[in-house]
Amino acid sequence: MMKETYKILIVSEVQGYLILSLKDKIKEAGYDVSVVEPDVAQISAERDTIGAYLICGSDGIGDMQQALIYLKDQSAERDIPIFTVGSREENDAIGRVISGHLIRQFFERPVNVNELVEVIDAYIAKFGAQHKKKVLVVDDSGAMLRNVKGWLEDRYQVILANSGAMAIKYLATNRPDLVLLDYEMPVVDGRQVLEMIRTETEFSDVPVIFLTSKDDRESVMQVMALKPEGYLLKTMEPARIIAEVDAFFERQKAKLFD
Repeated sequence: MMKETYKILIVSEVQGYLILSLKDKIKEAGYDVSVVEPDVAQISAERDTIGAYLICGSDGIGDMQQALIYLKDQSAERDIPIFTVGSREENDAIGRVISGHLIRQFFERPVNVNELVEVIDAYIAKFGAQHKKKVLVVDDSGAMLRNVKGWLEDRYQVILANSGAMAIKYLATNRPDLVLLDYEMPVVDGRQVLEMIRTETEFSDVPVIFLTSKDDRESVMQVMALKPEGYLLKTMEPARIIAEVDAFFERQKAKLFD
């Protein structure tokens, strides 16, 4: 993929020497770059293919709250990595708003600009989302979301949803190639999510594989009537789960030539 199709979006209240240096180095690496204030309207106005968000902390982290929440949602829904630059306190404050599995790396000031840009460049080169199959992972466990993303992100574009409601919200405007769905979740559980998927015309045929700890016969039989593509257990070895996802997409590819 051509990395110049990506833009690095720097989100910063202050545009001083550090920001100017970052802009220059990012451009030298072959990316477009824009700097916006931590303002939802400014961030949402960026329509280019964003390769990464780079959030620069400041003393006024509290004033960035709404922007950080928006960036968190965009990162999860569009699989956009987040990097941060700031003091330890500023990075900690950002991390309390944005889930740790969405932030690829924290950089503490004073920062080596060359190293920072090299890290972002290497990440996009390896995990850039263009042309990859989209896998929506739905689980209320942040640890499980981090694990599955780590297992799959070198092969697939991995989008994370930490609740059934968030998954339905994502599906209303996006179409993944596969949903990996937990069974036991609060408020809206996996069975209810699958029922909603199957009853909505727009995405009723989106394939779903359960990835869950529920292995009792009653739970399995309740959802098999809704025709999921498979039922995997979290206790399986990661290599087995990866292989099952790969095998699903191989079967999908084979159908195209039947």
